[in-house]
Amino acid sequence: MSNKFDDFEDSQSEQGLRRLLNPANLGSAAVLIAGGLIGLAAWVFLFCRIEVPSRHIAVLTKKTGDDLTNETEIVSAADFGKFKGIQEKVLTEGRYFYNPWSWDWDVVPQVEIPENRLGVRIRLYGDDLGYGNLIADTESKKGISTEVLRPGRYPINGVVYEVGKDPNPFRDNYIELIELHEPVVIPAGFKGVVTLLSAPLADDPNQLIVEEGRRGVQQKTLDPGVYYINPYVQRVSLVDCRSQRFNLSTGGEMGFPSRDGFWVKLDGRIEFRVNPDRAAEVFVTYNDSDNDDGLDARVEQEIIQKIILPNARSFCRLRGSDNSGRDFILGEKRLQFQKDFQKELEQTCEQQGIEIVQALITRISPPQQIALPVRERQIAVQQAAQYQKEIEQQASEQQLRMEQELVKRKEVLVEADREVVTLTTEAQRQQDVAVIEANQRKKVAETELSAANDQAEAVRARGVAAADVIKFGNEAEAAGWAKAVEAYGGSGDEYARWVMLRKMAPAFRKMMVNTADSPLMNIFDEFNQIPDSANTEPDSAVTRDTPSNQPSKQRDETLTKAGEDQ
Repeated sequence: MSNKFDDFEDSQSEQGLRRLLNPANLGSAAVLIAGGLIGLAAWVFLFCRIEVPSRHIAVLTKKTGDDLTNETEIVSAADFGKFKGIQEKVLTEGRYFYNPWSWDWDVVPQVEIPENRLGVRIRLYGDDLGYGNLIADTESKKGISTEVLRPGRYPINGVVYEVGKDPNPFRDNYIELIELHEPVVIPAGFKGVVTLLSAPLADDPNQLIVEEGRRGVQQKTLDPGVYYINPYVQRVSLVDCRSQRFNLSTGGEMGFPSRDGFWVKLDGRIEFRVNPDRAAEVFVTYNDSDNDDGLDARVEQEIIQKIILPNARSFCRLRGSDNSGRDFILGEKRLQFQKDFQKELEQTCEQQGIEIVQALITRISPPQQIALPVRERQIAVQQAAQYQKEIEQQASEQQLRMEQELVKRKEVLVEADREVVTLTTEAQRQQDVAVIEANQRKKVAETELSAANDQAEAVRARGVAAADVIKFGNEAEAAGWAKAVEAYGGSGDEYARWVMLRKMAPAFRKMMVNTADSPLMNIFDEFNQIPDSANTEPDSAVTRDTPSNQPSKQRDETLTKAGEDQ
C-alpha cells in the first residue's frame, strides 16, 4: 500500500511540474512576480521611507521585540533594535527605510543652543545616583550631566527650555531635558571666585580655602573672559578688583580729642582695591550674601565697614591724642600726620588682602578757640617768610641782571673777536692772493726777461753776422781794389782816375766836344799831369790815350773809346 501511495504522489508531482514548465504558465508567473516586486517597492517607498530634513532628527520606537526590564527606561545604543521601546540612537539628516509594522518614528527638531547661552543636560534615564550625589559624573547615570553644550546644534533627543521656566514638551518620547543658562562673563577689572558645588569634601572642613578639586571655595580664580560653566557644578562670584573711592565722612563725622582736650574733626578720601591675588580670601572672609547682586559679590561695602573705617578711626584717635590742638593748625604736624595715616593704613589693610592706593586727609578742623590766634600768628610768620623771599628774589633779580649784562658783554667781546678773526683772515687771504699774483708776475717777468735776453742775443748774433758779412764784403771789395790798384802800379790816384773815367764814359759816349777850351774839359786837366813818381812807360794807357796836347777831336775819340770799354 505504501508503495502505491508513493507512486501516486510521484505521478502528481510530475504532472504539476509539467504544467509549471508550460510556456503559457511561465509567462503568467513572471508577470505575477514582477507585479509583486513593483508593489513591494511602492509599499517600501511609500510606507517604509523616513525623510529626515536638515536641522532635524528622527526618534525611533521599536514596537516588536523583547520587553525592557523594570530598571531600564530606554534601549541603549548598544542594544539598538533588540528591545521594545524608545531607542537611544536617533537618525540624523538623510533618507532611511524602516518597517512600519516593527518601528514607529517621530521627526523632531534638533537641540539648538542659541548664541550667548549654554545648555545643561539632564538625563532622564540611566542608573540612580548614589546617596548625597547631585551630579551624574558618568553617562550611565541619570541626572544632571557635568558637561555643558556650547552654542550650536546637537542630534540629541531632548527638550530645550529656559532656566526658571517649566518645560513645555509637545511630545512624550524625549529622553533628556536641556536647560538654557547664560555663560559666566567676567568683565575687565574683576576676578571670578570659583566655588565647587559637587566634588569630594575637603579633608579639613573648617578651612576657608579648600584644596584644589575639593568642594568649597578654590584658591585659583578666573581672569576676565567668557566661561561656559555648569552652574550646578561650579558657582562663580565676581569680585571687583578695580579702584574704589569713598570719603571718611560717609560713615558719620570722624573726630577725636587732642592732647590738650580740644575736639578735632577731619575728613578725607581713601582709594583702595582688592588684591587680585587674594580675591578668593577676601571674598570668603568679608562677603555678605545680602549685598550680592546676582553673581556680583559686593565685598567693597564690607571692606569699608569692616576694615577701612575701623582702622582709620583707631589711628586717628590713638595718634591724634598724642598731638595738641595747635599742632593740627601748623603745616608740619598736619603733613606728618597725613604721612603716618597713609602708611599705617597701608600696612594694616595689606595684611587682609586690601591695597590702599591713596589715603588723603582733605580737611582738618581744629578747635575755634585757638584756631584764630594760631592762624594769625602763622599768617604773620608766612608774611615774614614771604617778605624774606621777596628780598631774596630782588637780590636774585639783581644778580640775574648783572649776569645778563656780563653775558651781553661777553657776547660783544665774542662778536668783536669774531670780527677781528674775520678781518685778519680776510687780510691774510688777500695777502696770500697778492703774494701769489706777485710771484706769478715775477715768473712772467723772468720769463719775459729770459725771452728778451734770448731775443737780444739773437739780434746781436744777427748784427754780428751782418757785420761779418759787411766786413767780409768790404774785405773782399778792398781786396779787389787792392788788386786793381796793384794793376796801376800801386797808385791809388791812377786807379781813381780810371774809375771815374769808367763811370763817366757812358755819359760822354755821344758827347761831341768841338772846342778844346770848353770849361768841361777842365775837369780832365788834372789827369794830364803825370806825377814825378809815376811810371812813365811809353805803353801807359793814360799817357797814351789822353795827352794834354792832343787836339779836341782826338780827346773826344779817346773819351768815346773809354766809354765803350766801360
